[in-house]
Amino acid sequence: MNEKLSISLPSEMVAAIKSRVDAGAYASTSEVLRAAVRVWLREEEEYQERIAAIRQKVKASLDDPRPDLSLQDIDDWIESLAAEQQ
Repeated sequence: MNEKLSISLPSEMVAAIKSRVDAGAYASTSEVLRAAVRVWLREEEEYQERIAAIRQKVKASLDDPRPDLSLQDIDDWIESLAAEQQ
């Protein structure tokens, strides 16, 4: 079922939409907006998937049984890597 919405857009966006319809790329302004919403929904889904993956990595890191490294441990490791490069 379709539902009618009333929206306000800046004149630049309206001109761009009308231009695409006039060029024949879309049959109507509604078709342009449906295409835009599909892209937005896909981007939102991808964003949520990225957030879920980040949360999973953070959880795995927090659940890691190996001992934590101190800042000094990390500094020492970086210095040893730098020394190997020389």
